[in-house]
Amino acid sequence: MAVCNLADRCEADVAIIGGGLVGLAVATGLIKKNLKVVIFDEADVAFRASRGNFGLVWVQGKGDTCPEYAKLSRLSASLWPELGAELSGSTGIDVQLEQQGGLFFCLTEQELEQRVQMLEAMKQQHQGDYPFEVLDNAALKALVPEIGPTVAGATFGPLDGHVNPLLMMRALTKNFLAKGGCLVNCGPVEQLEAHSKGFGIQSGDQCWQVDKVVLAAGLGNKQLAPQLGLDAPVEPNRGQVLIAERVSPFLKFPTSHIRQTNEGTIQCGDSKEDVGLNEGTSIEVMAQIAKRAVTLFPLLEQAQLVRAWGALRIMTPDGYPVYQESESHSGAYLVTCHSGVTLAAAHAGPVADWIAGEGFNLDFSMEVFHANRFQL
Repeated sequence: MAVCNLADRCEADVAIIGGGLVGLAVATGLIKKNLKVVIFDEADVAFRASRGNFGLVWVQGKGDTCPEYAKLSRLSASLWPELGAELSGSTGIDVQLEQQGGLFFCLTEQELEQRVQMLEAMKQQHQGDYPFEVLDNAALKALVPEIGPTVAGATFGPLDGHVNPLLMMRALTKNFLAKGGCLVNCGPVEQLEAHSKGFGIQSGDQCWQVDKVVLAAGLGNKQLAPQLGLDAPVEPNRGQVLIAERVSPFLKFPTSHIRQTNEGTIQCGDSKEDVGLNEGTSIEVMAQIAKRAVTLFPLLEQAQLVRAWGALRIMTPDGYPVYQESESHSGAYLVTCHSGVTLAAAHAGPVADWIAGEGFNLDFSMEVFHANRFQL
């Protein structure tokens, strides 16, 4: 049964299902190639990791069991200044990109030793080209004087950084619309139709005929992918975040557990919970987050909490992304990951090039990110 009558359809070169950071970043790259792009977005009722994440552009430690992912993360971080400048120039919105390095804190000597062993192994995987520094408490205190006395140390990654993810999403959306993109907010896309002339898509009363379709719907990809001969074995993983009031600047580096925004507020998080589609918060987890934050920075003991939220990560079984074109429905692509901020510049660059038909111009293979790795 047809999704909608062919005569009633609007046309586009590419349809992207999902208007979060992943879909918007891919659209940013595609629309620069003079392609007509439409994004179908469920709107703010959707589970949206894009509005609940930590805002890190992070390299250190990513891909410890997958060198290609480590290279992709590093590549994307290197492309971020260009993306940030493009968004600022096009929209006037400063996404607050800073890449001065980042810290991963270790509370005990054992944690620090294990962390260093992992990073040293990654350094060997990359023929010595994997920069990081190891800081004991004294060296860490010289860098961040407010660090707590019981913290064993940290690793410092010079390639790490952060952005304001809400401003980033606003800038990506504004840029997309300003360059002629079409954003459809008519509810979820539930049915896709592949036929000889491409793909038919219906969302609400909107019907579209497109040459290519990109599934970037996060957790929604699990239901959509099989319709196009793809597999998206993604599951939700909840992270909770606490926000404390504005305090005087004391932390100029983003960290794995705490970051201070440009406005001075303190963001604390990094919890990981398998609780299905529950986006809520819990006193127990928030207490653990707060306790760790105060251990790291005792000055936060007097800071007032102003809000908290939970958000759902999009996780594959091994935690790595899926980038794949359907073998049975040429022109249908799956793009899914849990690092929509870090990988945004790669999504707007080489991933968009691939979808546009230009292939991956990389010094490593992207085949490792096919979903068939889970069937071996």
